[in-house]
Amino acid sequence: MSKGREIRCYDYVNRPYAQVRDALIEDALGLFQSATKAAASRAHSVASELHVDLGGIGVEADISITVTNTEEKVSQSMSAPATRLFIEWEAATMPRLFPLMKAEISIYPLTATETQLDFSGVYSPPLGAVGKAVNAIVGHRIAEVSVHRFVSDVAAYLRQSLA
Repeated sequence: MSKGREIRCYDYVNRPYAQVRDALIEDALGLFQSATKAAASRAHSVASELHVDLGGIGVEADISITVTNTEEKVSQSMSAPATRLFIEWEAATMPRLFPLMKAEISIYPLTATETQLDFSGVYSPPLGAVGKAVNAIVGHRIAEVSVHRFVSDVAAYLRQSLA
């Protein structure tokens, strides 16, 4: 991945790897939209949504997600299957004012009935030096919280929808 600020997080889905993989391969974009919109209780937009609460102040933005590639292979270190979805997202409106996120979501089995979602992404703040200053003060926290919430929303949706 390119240079920028890195964000990593993970969550678990108490469902078999094959079920989780198939759901994501079949319609990752629809799943991301449903997961984030269900969490935000807003189903009228075509974009996914990031929502963060910082000190009682809600920050939200509709995002456009693109899956740029999908890769399946057997992990050498774990001798287990793994699937990686390479994604990018940007704000659906005024994308030049928000960071572009480039990430991969790796999914792999932990046990026969539990799957891990592992998010690893990089973003660069927009707006040059001003954006870097804002990012140093509060932007990186907003980005980290929004990514954690995104992964948590996707995992919760998968747990519920695959039940």
